[in-house]
Amino acid sequence: QVQLVESGGGLVQAGGSLRLSCAALGRTFSSYAMGWFRQAPGKEREFVTVITWRGGTAYTASVKGRFTISRDNAKNTVYLQMNSLKPEDTAVYYCAAGQNGDTRQEAYGYWGQGTQVTVSS
Repeated sequence: QVQLVESGGGLVQAGGSLRLSCAALGRTFSSYAMGWFRQAPGKEREFVTVITWRGGTAYTASVKGRFTISRDNAKNTVYLQMNSLKPEDTAVYYCAAGQNGDTRQEAYGYWGQGTQVTVSS
């Protein structure tokens, strides 16, 4: 069982940066792949990035070169560093824990409550 709590969202101007954190409560955090997804108003939730338990990463094309996912297994925390933010990055961001480094939401069994990121133009 894993409980996930996101933090770090907020309002930022275009071109700015934010760092999201996702703290996991559970003894097996290090064995999970950790993903970030987002849902913009009126749109379906979409994959953003994932980091496997070994540290392998994958990103959706729209955030490559701007976002960086990392994890600290000693702190049971995964991070999402977001740079050069754009208004189209505005969404509720969710972290999720799964067994594989998958881009599909169905592969993730545990989800956080989400944190709002708003990028103004």
